[in-house]
Amino acid sequence: MEAKNKLRMTKQRQVILEELRKVKTHPTADDMYQMLRKKMPKISLGTVYRNLEILSESGIIQKLDVGGTQKRFDGDISIHSHVRCVDCGRVGDIDVTPKYNLEAEAQKMTDFMIFRHRLEFTGLCPICQHKKKATA
Repeated sequence: MEAKNKLRMTKQRQVILEELRKVKTHPTADDMYQMLRKKMPKISLGTVYRNLEILSESGIIQKLDVGGTQKRFDGDISIHSHVRCVDCGRVGDIDVTPKYNLEAEAQKMTDFMIFRHRLEFTGLCPICQHKKKATA
């Protein structure tokens, strides 16, 4: 993306990007704030929110709009799918390779120009499964 080349990579953005790419938990902005305070104690929540938005708008990270929950962020911008726990909201990556090109199939069905798609699966994570079994 051309925007990547034009974005000024401040120290704060660099640290946010590094920390986000270290985790596979798809943290919320609040989660990122808690993680970042260990390295940058004076960083504000507003700064974290603002820079996550800037990084996602620039295509350097992904902003995930999953199931009406808080927005989550992903340092992996490759095309991949996600799975979300319907109880606790935990989000994980899932490596599903469609048997055919979904974008091409969708393009045949609409006059929209299709760029990409997002696929989200829902279910119960192992922790919530265990809790349900324990209370049953």
